[in-house]
Amino acid sequence: MIDISSNIENILYLLSAALFILGIKRLASPATARNGNRLSSIAMLIAIVVTVLKYTDTNFEWIILGLIIGSIIGVTLSRYVQMTAMPQLVAVFNAFGGAASAIVAMYELIYGAGPNSAIFTIASVAFASIIGSVTLTGSFIAFGKLQELITTRPLLLPLRNVLNIILFVSILVLSVLLCIPETYDVNYLYIIAGLSLIFGILIVIPIGGADMPVVVALLNSYSGIAGAGAGFVLGNPVLIISGSLVGASGLILTRIMTKAMNRSLLNVMLGGFGVEEGSSASGEEETRPVTSLSSEDAAMILSYAESVIFVPGYGLAVAQAQHQINELSNLLKEKGISIKYAIHPVAGRMPGHMNVLLAEANVPYDELKDLDEINSEFERTDVAVVVGANDVTNPNARTDTSSPIYGMPILNVDKAKSVIVLKRSMASGFSGVQNELFFLDKTNMLFGDAKDSIEGMVKEVREID
Repeated sequence: MIDISSNIENILYLLSAALFILGIKRLASPATARNGNRLSSIAMLIAIVVTVLKYTDTNFEWIILGLIIGSIIGVTLSRYVQMTAMPQLVAVFNAFGGAASAIVAMYELIYGAGPNSAIFTIASVAFASIIGSVTLTGSFIAFGKLQELITTRPLLLPLRNVLNIILFVSILVLSVLLCIPETYDVNYLYIIAGLSLIFGILIVIPIGGADMPVVVALLNSYSGIAGAGAGFVLGNPVLIISGSLVGASGLILTRIMTKAMNRSLLNVMLGGFGVEEGSSASGEEETRPVTSLSSEDAAMILSYAESVIFVPGYGLAVAQAQHQINELSNLLKEKGISIKYAIHPVAGRMPGHMNVLLAEANVPYDELKDLDEINSEFERTDVAVVVGANDVTNPNARTDTSSPIYGMPILNVDKAKSVIVLKRSMASGFSGVQNELFFLDKTNMLFGDAKDSIEGMVKEVREID
Protein backbone atom coordinates (compact mmCIF):
# COMPACT_ATOMS: atom_id res chain seq x y z
CA MET A 1 0.00 0.00 0.00
CA ILE A 2 1.38 3.41 -0.98
CA ASP A 3 0.54 6.47 1.06
CA ILE A 4 -1.12 8.93 -1.32
CA SER A 5 -1.88 12.43 -0.16
CA SER A 6 -5.64 13.02 0.16
CA ASN A 7 -5.34 16.16 -1.97
CA ILE A 8 -3.44 14.35 -4.73
CA GLU A 9 -5.96 11.50 -4.63
CA ASN A 10 -8.91 13.90 -4.96
CA ILE A 11 -7.23 15.81 -7.79
CA LEU A 12 -6.56 12.60 -9.72
CA TYR A 13 -10.12 11.36 -9.13
CA LEU A 14 -11.44 14.74 -10.28
CA LEU A 15 -9.28 14.53 -13.42
CA SER A 16 -10.58 11.02 -14.06
CA ALA A 17 -14.21 12.15 -13.66
CA ALA A 18 -13.64 15.10 -16.02
CA LEU A 19 -12.14 12.81 -18.66
CA PHE A 20 -15.14 10.46 -18.32
CA ILE A 21 -17.52 13.36 -18.95
CA LEU A 22 -15.53 14.61 -21.94
CA GLY A 23 -15.18 11.07 -23.30
CA ILE A 24 -18.90 10.33 -23.16
CA LYS A 25 -19.65 13.72 -24.70
CA ARG A 26 -17.38 12.95 -27.65
CA LEU A 27 -19.03 9.57 -28.12
CA ALA A 28 -22.11 11.47 -29.35
CA SER A 29 -20.59 11.80 -32.83
CA PRO A 30 -18.85 9.13 -34.96
CA ALA A 31 -16.38 11.83 -36.01
CA THR A 32 -15.09 12.16 -32.42
CA ALA A 33 -16.06 8.74 -31.01
CA ARG A 34 -12.57 7.23 -31.20
CA ASN A 35 -11.11 10.16 -29.31
CA GLY A 36 -13.92 9.82 -26.77
CA ASN A 37 -13.04 6.18 -26.24
CA ARG A 38 -9.40 7.10 -25.68
CA LEU A 39 -10.27 9.78 -23.13
CA SER A 40 -12.56 7.40 -21.26
CA SER A 41 -9.86 4.70 -21.30
CA ILE A 42 -7.32 7.14 -19.83
CA ALA A 43 -9.87 8.12 -17.18
CA MET A 44 -10.38 4.48 -16.22
CA LEU A 45 -6.63 3.87 -16.11
CA ILE A 46 -6.11 6.83 -13.75
CA ALA A 47 -8.93 5.65 -11.48
CA ILE A 48 -7.57 2.09 -11.35
CA VAL A 49 -3.98 3.13 -10.67
CA VAL A 50 -4.96 5.53 -7.86
CA THR A 51 -7.27 2.96 -6.25
CA VAL A 52 -4.74 0.14 -6.49
CA LEU A 53 -1.90 2.24 -5.06
CA LYS A 54 -4.06 3.44 -2.19
CA TYR A 55 -5.68 0.20 -1.09
CA THR A 56 -3.30 -2.57 -2.18
CA ASP A 57 0.05 -3.50 -0.66
CA THR A 58 0.33 -7.14 -1.82
CA ASN A 59 -0.64 -9.37 -4.73
CA PHE A 60 0.28 -6.85 -7.39
CA GLU A 61 1.12 -9.79 -9.64
CA TRP A 62 -2.55 -10.86 -9.69
CA ILE A 63 -3.65 -7.36 -10.65
CA ILE A 64 -1.09 -7.20 -13.45
CA LEU A 65 -2.15 -10.67 -14.62
CA GLY A 66 -5.78 -9.54 -14.67
CA LEU A 67 -4.88 -6.46 -16.71
CA ILE A 68 -2.96 -8.58 -19.22
CA ILE A 69 -5.77 -11.14 -19.59
CA GLY A 70 -8.40 -8.40 -19.91
CA SER A 71 -6.33 -6.55 -22.50
CA ILE A 72 -5.88 -9.70 -24.59
CA ILE A 73 -9.61 -10.40 -24.49
CA GLY A 74 -10.40 -6.80 -25.41
CA VAL A 75 -8.02 -6.72 -28.38
CA THR A 76 -9.32 -10.07 -29.61
CA LEU A 77 -12.94 -8.97 -29.43
CA SER A 78 -12.24 -5.68 -31.16
CA ARG A 79 -10.55 -7.44 -34.06
CA TYR A 80 -12.77 -10.46 -34.60
CA VAL A 81 -16.32 -9.68 -33.43
CA GLN A 82 -18.47 -8.84 -36.46
CA MET A 83 -20.64 -5.72 -36.54
CA THR A 84 -23.72 -7.95 -36.62
CA ALA A 85 -22.68 -9.36 -33.25
CA MET A 86 -22.03 -5.97 -31.65
CA PRO A 87 -25.45 -5.87 -29.86
CA GLN A 88 -24.71 -9.27 -28.30
CA LEU A 89 -21.29 -8.04 -27.18
CA VAL A 90 -22.82 -4.95 -25.58
CA ALA A 91 -25.33 -7.19 -23.77
CA VAL A 92 -22.48 -9.31 -22.38
CA PHE A 93 -20.59 -6.18 -21.28
CA ASN A 94 -23.72 -5.01 -19.47
CA ALA A 95 -24.03 -8.39 -17.77
CA PHE A 96 -20.47 -8.44 -16.46
CA GLY A 97 -20.65 -4.77 -15.43
CA GLY A 98 -23.74 -5.45 -13.34
CA ALA A 99 -22.22 -8.61 -11.86
CA ALA A 100 -18.99 -6.81 -10.89
CA SER A 101 -20.92 -4.05 -9.09
CA ALA A 102 -23.08 -6.56 -7.21
CA ILE A 103 -20.09 -8.70 -6.15
CA VAL A 104 -18.05 -5.71 -4.97
CA ALA A 105 -20.95 -4.35 -2.92
CA MET A 106 -21.77 -7.73 -1.37
CA TYR A 107 -18.12 -8.41 -0.53
CA GLU A 108 -17.83 -5.08 1.27
CA LEU A 109 -20.74 -5.95 3.55
CA ILE A 110 -19.96 -9.64 4.09
CA TYR A 111 -16.24 -9.19 4.79
CA GLY A 112 -16.32 -5.60 5.99
CA ALA A 113 -18.11 -4.03 8.91
CA GLY A 114 -21.19 -6.21 8.42
CA PRO A 115 -24.01 -5.36 10.87
CA ASN A 116 -21.92 -2.48 12.21
CA SER A 117 -22.10 -0.71 8.85
CA ALA A 118 -24.13 2.47 8.55
CA ILE A 119 -27.73 1.97 7.43
CA PHE A 120 -27.01 4.03 4.30
CA THR A 121 -24.12 1.71 3.41
CA ILE A 122 -26.25 -1.43 3.89
CA ALA A 123 -29.02 0.12 1.78
CA SER A 124 -26.47 0.90 -0.94
CA VAL A 125 -25.26 -2.70 -0.83
CA ALA A 126 -28.81 -3.98 -1.24
CA PHE A 127 -29.46 -1.52 -4.07
CA ALA A 128 -26.27 -2.40 -5.99
CA SER A 129 -26.88 -6.12 -5.46
CA ILE A 130 -30.45 -5.92 -6.78
CA ILE A 131 -29.71 -3.81 -9.85
CA GLY A 132 -26.47 -5.67 -10.62
CA SER A 133 -28.13 -9.10 -10.37
CA VAL A 134 -31.10 -8.05 -12.51
CA THR A 135 -28.67 -6.66 -15.09
CA LEU A 136 -26.64 -9.89 -15.11
CA THR A 137 -29.44 -12.31 -15.95
CA GLY A 138 -31.49 -9.82 -17.96
CA SER A 139 -28.51 -9.09 -20.20
CA PHE A 140 -27.79 -12.76 -20.80
CA ILE A 141 -31.42 -13.31 -21.81
CA ALA A 142 -31.09 -10.35 -24.19
CA PHE A 143 -27.87 -11.91 -25.52
CA GLY A 144 -29.69 -15.21 -26.10
CA LYS A 145 -32.49 -13.51 -28.01
CA LEU A 146 -30.12 -11.44 -30.13
CA GLN A 147 -27.99 -14.51 -30.87
CA GLU A 148 -31.21 -16.48 -31.50
CA LEU A 149 -30.21 -19.09 -28.91
CA ILE A 150 -33.60 -18.18 -27.40
CA THR A 151 -36.59 -17.53 -29.62
CA THR A 152 -37.13 -13.85 -30.41
CA ARG A 153 -40.85 -14.46 -29.95
CA PRO A 154 -42.14 -13.21 -26.56
CA LEU A 155 -42.34 -16.02 -24.01
CA LEU A 156 -45.49 -15.08 -22.11
CA LEU A 157 -45.52 -17.07 -18.89
CA PRO A 158 -48.86 -17.54 -17.11
CA LEU A 159 -49.43 -14.96 -14.33
CA ARG A 160 -46.01 -13.46 -15.11
CA ASN A 161 -46.98 -9.98 -13.91
CA VAL A 162 -48.34 -11.36 -10.64
CA LEU A 163 -45.15 -13.36 -10.13
CA ASN A 164 -43.05 -10.28 -10.87
CA ILE A 165 -44.97 -8.25 -8.31
CA ILE A 166 -44.50 -10.97 -5.68
CA LEU A 167 -40.76 -11.11 -6.40
CA PHE A 168 -40.44 -7.31 -6.31
CA VAL A 169 -42.28 -7.00 -2.99
CA SER A 170 -40.23 -9.86 -1.48
CA ILE A 171 -36.96 -8.21 -2.55
CA LEU A 172 -38.12 -4.89 -1.11
CA VAL A 173 -39.19 -6.40 2.24
CA LEU A 174 -35.95 -8.36 2.62
CA SER A 175 -33.93 -5.24 1.82
CA VAL A 176 -35.72 -3.32 4.57
CA LEU A 177 -35.11 -6.16 7.05
CA LEU A 178 -31.44 -6.19 6.08
CA CYS A 179 -31.13 -2.49 6.86
CA ILE A 180 -32.73 -2.68 10.33
CA PRO A 181 -30.09 -3.51 12.99
CA GLU A 182 -32.52 -5.66 15.03
CA THR A 183 -33.41 -7.86 12.03
CA TYR A 184 -30.08 -7.78 10.19
CA ASP A 185 -29.07 -11.16 8.77
CA VAL A 186 -26.46 -11.51 6.05
CA ASN A 187 -28.45 -14.45 4.63
CA TYR A 188 -31.07 -11.93 3.54
CA LEU A 189 -28.48 -10.53 1.16
CA TYR A 190 -27.96 -13.91 -0.50
CA ILE A 191 -31.71 -14.36 -0.88
CA ILE A 192 -32.07 -10.83 -2.31
CA ALA A 193 -29.39 -11.57 -4.90
CA GLY A 194 -30.99 -14.89 -5.83
CA LEU A 195 -34.48 -13.42 -6.22
CA SER A 196 -33.05 -10.54 -8.25
CA LEU A 197 -31.37 -12.99 -10.63
CA ILE A 198 -34.74 -14.66 -11.21
CA PHE A 199 -36.44 -11.28 -11.54
CA GLY A 200 -33.98 -10.28 -14.27
CA ILE A 201 -34.91 -13.35 -16.30
CA LEU A 202 -38.64 -12.86 -15.88
CA ILE A 203 -38.72 -9.20 -16.93
CA VAL A 204 -36.75 -9.76 -20.16
CA ILE A 205 -37.98 -13.17 -21.34
CA PRO A 206 -41.46 -11.86 -22.35
CA ILE A 207 -40.00 -9.07 -24.49
CA GLY A 208 -39.91 -9.70 -28.24
CA GLY A 209 -36.97 -9.28 -30.59
CA ALA A 210 -38.28 -6.00 -32.01
CA ASP A 211 -37.78 -4.37 -28.61
CA MET A 212 -34.25 -5.62 -28.02
CA PRO A 213 -32.63 -2.25 -28.94
CA VAL A 214 -34.63 -0.64 -26.12
CA VAL A 215 -33.76 -3.45 -23.70
CA VAL A 216 -30.04 -3.20 -24.49
CA ALA A 217 -30.12 0.56 -23.83
CA LEU A 218 -32.05 0.10 -20.58
CA LEU A 219 -29.75 -2.65 -19.29
CA ASN A 220 -26.78 -0.46 -20.12
CA SER A 221 -28.33 2.15 -17.86
CA TYR A 222 -28.86 -0.47 -15.15
CA SER A 223 -25.18 -1.46 -15.24
CA GLY A 224 -24.21 2.18 -14.69
CA ILE A 225 -26.69 2.63 -11.84
CA ALA A 226 -25.36 -0.54 -10.19
CA GLY A 227 -21.83 0.88 -10.51
CA ALA A 228 -22.92 4.11 -8.84
CA GLY A 229 -24.47 2.08 -6.02
CA ALA A 230 -21.19 0.22 -5.52
CA GLY A 231 -19.45 3.61 -5.47
CA PHE A 232 -21.61 4.71 -2.52
CA VAL A 233 -20.74 1.47 -0.71
CA LEU A 234 -17.01 2.07 -1.20
CA GLY A 235 -17.19 5.84 -0.76
CA ASN A 236 -15.45 6.17 -4.13
CA PRO A 237 -16.42 9.44 -5.88
CA VAL A 238 -15.12 8.54 -9.34
CA LEU A 239 -17.17 5.33 -9.35
CA ILE A 240 -20.26 7.28 -8.32
CA ILE A 241 -19.70 9.85 -11.07
CA SER A 242 -18.89 7.38 -13.85
CA GLY A 243 -21.74 5.08 -12.88
CA SER A 244 -24.18 8.00 -12.79
CA LEU A 245 -23.01 9.15 -16.23
CA VAL A 246 -23.58 5.72 -17.73
CA GLY A 247 -26.92 5.37 -15.97
CA ALA A 248 -28.15 8.79 -17.10
CA SER A 249 -26.95 8.41 -20.69
CA GLY A 250 -28.56 4.96 -20.88
CA LEU A 251 -31.89 6.32 -19.66
CA ILE A 252 -31.75 9.21 -22.13
CA LEU A 253 -31.00 6.77 -24.95
CA THR A 254 -33.84 4.51 -23.81
CA ARG A 255 -36.20 7.48 -23.92
CA ILE A 256 -35.04 8.32 -27.46
CA MET A 257 -35.59 4.71 -28.55
CA THR A 258 -39.09 4.40 -27.07
CA LYS A 259 -40.05 7.72 -28.64
CA ALA A 260 -38.78 6.50 -32.02
CA MET A 261 -41.00 3.41 -31.65
CA ASN A 262 -43.97 5.40 -30.33
CA ARG A 263 -44.13 3.20 -27.26
CA SER A 264 -43.85 3.74 -23.53
CA LEU A 265 -41.14 2.09 -21.48
CA LEU A 266 -43.83 0.38 -19.38
CA ASN A 267 -45.34 -1.06 -22.55
CA VAL A 268 -41.96 -2.46 -23.58
CA MET A 269 -41.23 -3.99 -20.19
CA LEU A 270 -44.65 -5.67 -20.05
CA GLY A 271 -43.55 -7.52 -23.18
CA GLY A 272 -45.60 -9.30 -25.79
CA PHE A 273 -44.39 -7.41 -28.85
CA GLY A 274 -42.38 -8.84 -31.72
CA VAL A 275 -42.19 -12.29 -33.23
CA GLU A 276 -39.55 -14.29 -34.98
CA GLU A 277 -38.03 -12.75 -38.06
CA GLY A 278 -39.52 -14.16 -41.19
CA SER A 279 -42.84 -15.00 -39.62
CA SER A 280 -46.13 -13.44 -40.52
CA ALA A 281 -48.48 -11.76 -38.10
CA SER A 282 -51.39 -13.65 -39.61
CA GLY A 283 -49.48 -16.83 -40.30
CA GLU A 284 -50.52 -16.64 -43.99
CA GLU A 285 -47.99 -16.89 -46.79
CA GLU A 286 -47.68 -13.73 -48.90
CA THR A 287 -48.93 -14.26 -52.47
CA ARG A 288 -49.27 -10.71 -53.83
CA PRO A 289 -47.08 -9.97 -56.87
CA VAL A 290 -44.10 -7.61 -56.68
CA THR A 291 -41.90 -6.00 -59.34
CA SER A 292 -38.34 -7.31 -59.37
CA LEU A 293 -35.28 -6.16 -61.29
CA SER A 294 -31.62 -7.06 -61.80
CA SER A 295 -28.43 -5.34 -60.63
CA GLU A 296 -27.97 -4.03 -64.18
CA ASP A 297 -31.42 -2.41 -64.17
CA ALA A 298 -30.85 -0.95 -60.69
CA ALA A 299 -27.50 0.52 -61.77
CA MET A 300 -29.15 2.15 -64.79
CA ILE A 301 -31.85 3.75 -62.61
CA LEU A 302 -29.27 5.08 -60.14
CA SER A 303 -26.91 6.40 -62.82
CA TYR A 304 -29.56 8.66 -64.35
CA ALA A 305 -30.92 9.97 -61.04
CA GLU A 306 -30.09 13.40 -59.61
CA SER A 307 -30.56 12.47 -55.96
CA VAL A 308 -30.37 9.16 -54.10
CA ILE A 309 -31.09 8.32 -50.46
CA PHE A 310 -29.78 5.04 -49.06
CA VAL A 311 -31.78 3.52 -46.21
CA PRO A 312 -29.63 0.96 -44.32
CA GLY A 313 -31.06 -1.69 -42.03
CA TYR A 314 -30.03 -4.86 -40.22
CA GLY A 315 -29.78 -6.68 -43.57
CA LEU A 316 -26.86 -4.42 -44.48
CA ALA A 317 -25.04 -5.53 -41.34
CA VAL A 318 -25.80 -9.21 -41.99
CA ALA A 319 -24.42 -8.97 -45.54
CA GLN A 320 -21.41 -6.92 -44.37
CA ALA A 321 -22.01 -4.67 -47.38
CA GLN A 322 -21.10 -1.32 -45.83
CA HIS A 323 -17.87 -0.99 -47.83
CA GLN A 324 -19.63 -1.86 -51.09
CA ILE A 325 -22.40 0.67 -50.50
CA ASN A 326 -19.79 3.37 -49.84
CA GLU A 327 -18.00 2.42 -53.08
CA LEU A 328 -21.29 2.67 -54.97
CA SER A 329 -22.02 6.04 -53.36
CA ASN A 330 -18.63 7.39 -54.38
CA LEU A 331 -19.16 6.31 -57.99
CA LEU A 332 -22.54 8.03 -58.07
CA LYS A 333 -21.10 11.18 -56.53
CA GLU A 334 -18.50 11.27 -59.30
CA LYS A 335 -21.43 11.51 -61.69
CA GLY A 336 -22.73 14.56 -59.82
CA ILE A 337 -25.52 12.69 -58.01
CA SER A 338 -26.52 13.86 -54.51
CA ILE A 339 -26.09 11.08 -51.94
CA LYS A 340 -27.54 10.88 -48.43
CA TYR A 341 -28.20 8.15 -45.88
CA ALA A 342 -31.44 7.99 -43.88
CA ILE A 343 -30.83 6.61 -40.37
CA HIS A 344 -33.80 5.49 -38.28
CA PRO A 345 -33.11 5.42 -34.50
CA VAL A 346 -34.10 1.75 -34.22
CA ALA A 347 -32.62 0.47 -37.49
CA GLY A 348 -30.48 -2.56 -36.67
CA ARG A 349 -30.43 -4.30 -33.31
CA MET A 350 -28.92 -1.68 -31.08
CA PRO A 351 -28.88 2.12 -30.78
CA GLY A 352 -26.47 3.66 -33.29
CA HIS A 353 -25.89 0.33 -35.06
CA MET A 354 -26.14 1.82 -38.56
CA ASN A 355 -24.04 4.88 -37.68
CA VAL A 356 -21.16 2.72 -36.45
CA LEU A 357 -21.49 0.31 -39.37
CA LEU A 358 -21.25 3.09 -41.97
CA ALA A 359 -18.52 4.92 -40.06
CA GLU A 360 -16.48 1.69 -40.26
CA ALA A 361 -16.66 2.02 -44.06
CA ASN A 362 -15.59 5.70 -43.89
CA VAL A 363 -18.95 7.03 -45.07
CA PRO A 364 -18.80 10.82 -44.49
CA TYR A 365 -20.66 11.65 -41.30
CA ASP A 366 -22.36 14.69 -42.82
CA GLU A 367 -24.17 12.37 -45.26
CA LEU A 368 -25.88 10.54 -42.38
CA LYS A 369 -29.26 12.13 -41.67
CA ASP A 370 -31.59 11.17 -38.82
CA LEU A 371 -35.33 10.61 -39.11
CA ASP A 372 -36.50 14.17 -38.50
CA GLU A 373 -33.81 15.64 -40.73
CA ILE A 374 -34.33 13.42 -43.78
CA ASN A 375 -38.05 12.70 -43.91
CA SER A 376 -39.03 15.92 -45.66
CA GLU A 377 -36.47 15.23 -48.41
CA PHE A 378 -37.91 11.96 -49.73
CA GLU A 379 -40.55 13.77 -51.79
CA ARG A 380 -37.77 15.55 -53.71
CA THR A 381 -35.64 12.41 -54.11
CA ASP A 382 -35.42 10.48 -57.38
CA VAL A 383 -34.47 7.10 -55.91
CA ALA A 384 -34.60 5.66 -52.38
CA VAL A 385 -32.52 2.49 -51.97
CA VAL A 386 -33.58 0.34 -49.01
CA VAL A 387 -30.91 -2.15 -47.91
CA GLY A 388 -32.31 -4.66 -45.46
CA ALA A 389 -34.58 -2.25 -43.58
CA ASN A 390 -38.11 -3.49 -42.94
CA ASP A 391 -40.40 -2.21 -40.20
CA VAL A 392 -38.89 1.30 -40.19
CA THR A 393 -40.03 1.82 -43.80
CA ASN A 394 -43.50 0.25 -43.57
CA PRO A 395 -46.20 2.80 -44.53
CA ASN A 396 -48.81 0.74 -42.66
CA ALA A 397 -47.40 2.20 -39.46
CA ARG A 398 -49.28 5.39 -40.34
CA THR A 399 -52.68 3.92 -41.13
CA ASP A 400 -53.25 0.35 -39.89
CA THR A 401 -54.48 0.60 -36.28
CA SER A 402 -54.34 -3.19 -35.92
CA SER A 403 -50.62 -3.33 -36.76
CA PRO A 404 -48.15 -3.83 -33.89
CA ILE A 405 -46.05 -0.99 -35.33
CA TYR A 406 -48.98 1.45 -35.68
CA GLY A 407 -47.94 4.96 -34.68
CA MET A 408 -44.20 4.25 -34.92
CA PRO A 409 -42.45 7.09 -36.77
CA ILE A 410 -41.10 5.70 -40.04
CA LEU A 411 -38.86 6.89 -42.86
CA ASN A 412 -41.01 8.28 -45.69
CA VAL A 413 -39.43 6.03 -48.31
CA ASP A 414 -42.78 5.52 -50.05
CA LYS A 415 -42.84 9.23 -50.98
CA ALA A 416 -39.70 9.03 -53.14
CA LYS A 417 -40.22 9.03 -56.91
CA SER A 418 -38.75 5.53 -57.21
CA VAL A 419 -37.79 2.86 -54.67
CA ILE A 420 -35.32 -0.02 -54.92
CA VAL A 421 -35.42 -2.61 -52.12
CA LEU A 422 -32.49 -4.99 -51.61
CA LYS A 423 -33.66 -8.08 -49.75
CA ARG A 424 -32.97 -11.80 -49.59
CA SER A 425 -36.64 -12.76 -49.64
CA MET A 426 -40.14 -11.52 -48.90
CA ALA A 427 -39.81 -12.43 -45.21
CA SER A 428 -41.24 -9.92 -42.77
CA GLY A 429 -39.24 -8.13 -40.09
CA PHE A 430 -39.15 -8.58 -36.33
CA SER A 431 -42.66 -7.17 -35.89
CA GLY A 432 -43.99 -10.06 -37.98
CA VAL A 433 -45.99 -7.87 -40.39
CA GLN A 434 -45.43 -7.61 -44.11
CA ASN A 435 -44.05 -4.34 -45.45
CA GLU A 436 -46.60 -2.69 -47.72
CA LEU A 437 -43.79 -0.70 -49.34
CA PHE A 438 -42.82 -3.80 -51.33
CA PHE A 439 -46.14 -3.84 -53.22
CA LEU A 440 -46.24 -0.23 -54.40
CA ASP A 441 -46.09 0.44 -58.18
CA LYS A 442 -42.98 2.60 -57.69
CA THR A 443 -41.09 -0.13 -55.80
CA ASN A 444 -38.65 -2.56 -57.45
CA MET A 445 -37.31 -5.56 -55.52
CA LEU A 446 -33.70 -6.68 -56.00
CA PHE A 447 -33.53 -10.13 -54.42
CA GLY A 448 -30.30 -11.76 -53.24
CA ASP A 449 -27.41 -11.12 -50.88
CA ALA A 450 -27.03 -7.35 -50.48
CA LYS A 451 -23.26 -7.49 -50.83
CA ASP A 452 -23.44 -9.38 -54.13
CA SER A 453 -26.23 -7.14 -55.42
CA ILE A 454 -24.33 -3.94 -54.64
CA GLU A 455 -21.12 -5.31 -56.14
CA GLY A 456 -23.13 -6.04 -59.28
CA MET A 457 -24.40 -2.45 -59.32
CA VAL A 458 -20.89 -1.10 -58.80
CA LYS A 459 -19.66 -3.07 -61.81
CA GLU A 460 -22.50 -1.82 -64.01
CA VAL A 461 -22.22 1.80 -62.89
CA ARG A 462 -18.53 1.81 -63.84
CA GLU A 463 -19.45 0.78 -67.38
CA ILE A 464 -22.12 3.45 -67.84
CA ASP A 465 -20.79 6.66 -69.42
